[in-house]
Amino acid sequence: MRPYVAAFTSRFLQMLQYRTAALAGFVTQCWWGGIKVMVLAAFYASGAPASMPLAHAITYTWIAQGLLALLPWAGDPEVALSVRTGSVAYDRLRPVDAYALWFARTTGWVAARVLPRVALMATFAVVLLPLAGLGAWAWQPPATLAAGAFAAVSAGLALLLSAAFVMLLNIATAALLNDRGINALATPLVIVLSGNLLPLALLPDTWQAVLLLQPFAGLLDIPVRLYFGEFTGWTAVGALGLQCFWIATLAALGHAAMGGAMRRLDVQGG
Repeated sequence: MRPYVAAFTSRFLQMLQYRTAALAGFVTQCWWGGIKVMVLAAFYASGAPASMPLAHAITYTWIAQGLLALLPWAGDPEVALSVRTGSVAYDRLRPVDAYALWFARTTGWVAARVLPRVALMATFAVVLLPLAGLGAWAWQPPATLAAGAFAAVSAGLALLLSAAFVMLLNIATAALLNDRGINALATPLVIVLSGNLLPLALLPDTWQAVLLLQPFAGLLDIPVRLYFGEFTGWTAVGALGLQCFWIATLAALGHAAMGGAMRRLDVQGG
């Protein structure tokens, strides 16, 4: 396990160096979060029927903005660079499982991007907005302590699920020798089906079963529903099990695809 822990730690610490980028991303996410909150407020003020209260929709929006960097809409740029330069060949020579090594790196990359931003967003939307007299527009606390605990576990599983998705993008990059096409395809799918653009509960009722079972729901929608206490008891355990199922499925698919991509990979140059 030591090589994989070292790969996670080195990538995590490397990404934490980009504090200015994290701060700039946080400011941008606050701006777009405020716009989305105002759009939702206007929608609710119109009297249109909605399946969740406005306070939940606002909290959903702030959580989504805080977890924006968790969403797997692009592959790891370090992997794409190694494919372009040919240094990916070194990973074929290391005496470790290449998939597990890339997975550990990717998990560290995603975690280092999301943790500072979610902490800053929580400070802004949970603490500063109420202090400024804008409590109605703030990030509300979880329904219960148990709901908060389930949501925390689910967020950890969402990190692994995101890494499994990013691994598929990384493998596609290695197979296609370019990351732009696959990233352009992944971005709209992830944004819409995770619930980042609009809470999945606000989409048509006839779509709800499919929207909940598809793998992207485990990135954001399931953790937030657990946070609101919509899933309790064995239903909550089942939601966590669904996330575990998709993590295992995508990891198995990625492991098999990576073996094929690496066998066909040609590295040219000296």
